[in-house]
Amino acid sequence: MTSSLLEEAFKVIPSQQLLVNVVSKRVRQLTAGHRPMVETGPRMGFSDIALKEIIEGKLKFEAATAESEDGKN
Repeated sequence: MTSSLLEEAFKVIPSQQLLVNVVSKRVRQLTAGHRPMVETGPRMGFSDIALKEIIEGKLKFEAATAESEDGKN
């Protein structure tokens, strides 16, 4: 994982815990065969691809509301 990509992605998703969760979920998707939504280089790992997708605005997240967390919506 490239530290410069991590720093840039942290500007988009400032919560470290949320950033880790978004990246790990996307890494699982990429591992399962999903195609990257950004141009990739020959030495880019799945975590680098996920971070680049976040930086370029291709990968979004939606924060859960209190309503949706308790299953009442």
